[in-house]
Amino acid sequence: MQLFEIILFSVICVCAVVMLYYRFINPEPAQQDPEPVALDYARSFFPVLLLVFLLRGFVAEPFRIPSGSMLSNLEVGDFILVNKFSYGVRLPILHKKVLDMNEPDRGDIVVFRYPPQPSLNYIKRLIGVPGDVIRYDERRKQLYVNGKKVEKTATGTYLPYGESEESLTFDQTIARTDGTKVKFPILNANGRYVRRTSISGTWVVPEGHYFVMGDNRDNSADSRSPAFTFVPDENIVGKAFFIWMHYGFGGDGFEPSRIGTNITAVEVEAAN
Repeated sequence: MQLFEIILFSVICVCAVVMLYYRFINPEPAQQDPEPVALDYARSFFPVLLLVFLLRGFVAEPFRIPSGSMLSNLEVGDFILVNKFSYGVRLPILHKKVLDMNEPDRGDIVVFRYPPQPSLNYIKRLIGVPGDVIRYDERRKQLYVNGKKVEKTATGTYLPYGESEESLTFDQTIARTDGTKVKFPILNANGRYVRRTSISGTWVVPEGHYFVMGDNRDNSADSRSPAFTFVPDENIVGKAFFIWMHYGFGGDGFEPSRIGTNITAVEVEAAN
């Protein structure tokens, strides 16, 4: 996605240079009929490309879900929208925050630039904010935040597309920093086949960083894995909130029932 932004910005700059050239340096050809082809294309594409760049950079950006780490809330092939200004306004390409707004909170689904390879975008559930102590017991499949058990309630089973074994489904409830509680669906493996991407451990989230986990708890490379632990604030891209289309290339194809699905966590208890 970052490469696309750079290419888009480069094309916008080329269009601007062409228009300025024929406006101030060599205006005579612009008075002819027909006008130069380069100027015609630049005038046509510049406003459209600029609008796309501004919308993607400051308002909302589309992403496609490539893996099952967020099942069952997000399926492979979901196309989602990410709110780019939920956590403040950042400059496109530079990713420099110029205006603070809300802070990422527990229960949010966040898109972020993968710390070991920032050109890749990852999507996970935010579990820990700066200062939190996170503990995960892989054997019991139990999460703890600041010494308190994060409750989960069994809801049934789920069979991911293309899989042969069902997973156990739960609604997990987590407390946000303002005291409200939200719930969201998670999966735990049920059977012999488990991709051992999660490990037991205790982590203290440093200032300016976040701890993230996949909703598909036993099949997610996230902050529990050695590849990366914490997500720096400057790597946060935005908050995922909406599925606008689903198409599984080489899989389940077009699925209209997914369109319009709200994927934000549901508030279950207000602050006291």
